[in-house]
Amino acid sequence: MGSLPHVVEDCMGFLKLYSDGSVHRSNNFKFPVSTIEDNSVSFKDCLFDKKFNLSLRLYKPNNNNNNNNNKLPVIMFLHGGGFCFGSRTWPHIHNCCVRLATGLQALVLAPDYRLAPEHRLPAAVDDSVEAIRWLQRQGLSHGCGEPWLTGGDVDFDRVFIIGDSSGGNIAHQLAVRFGSDPTAIEPVRVRGYVPLAPFFGGEVRTKSEKGPSEQTLNLDLLDR
Repeated sequence: MGSLPHVVEDCMGFLKLYSDGSVHRSNNFKFPVSTIEDNSVSFKDCLFDKKFNLSLRLYKPNNNNNNNNNKLPVIMFLHGGGFCFGSRTWPHIHNCCVRLATGLQALVLAPDYRLAPEHRLPAAVDDSVEAIRWLQRQGLSHGCGEPWLTGGDVDFDRVFIIGDSSGGNIAHQLAVRFGSDPTAIEPVRVRGYVPLAPFFGGEVRTKSEKGPSEQTLNLDLLDR
């Protein structure tokens, strides 16, 4: 009789990887912020990948002050979380998208993606590519797709991709993939990629990695 599975990696108690490859995720997150509920935006969830049951959240400002024929630019927001955590439903991610939608007068879409270690890279990148393909399909649907995107209120020619932390890494990967041939996703036209404190790892330590260790994002954790 073999030994029982034991923990081989423990990420702050929220994510545990066992010796048999199984993973335990805790849902006991205590978020320091509450979800914004000020009626500044309308939002809803849409399934964009049936194969992996992945959804994204759409945000639309209720007061459209856009001066470009009232058409809203589109912002795709890719959440962070070390490729292992995060969801469009988490309060701080939701609140960020609310502020982007109202502050920039844009339609925001925030896709989920498969998380590691259950789904190893490049799964997260592949899912983000599929989110862009979904957006492209909306632009090609001739008014028969998602009403918030196909009703003539958004400008597919002004799309921006923003990524936070690991999401910034994904944004970079998307720029590499689509930057050389922007016509591959017409009528979508990505006008800019905005990495926010992007996470990149490599075999050689960077200067910041050699500096004083942070309490949470320390080398021991990041190396895992």
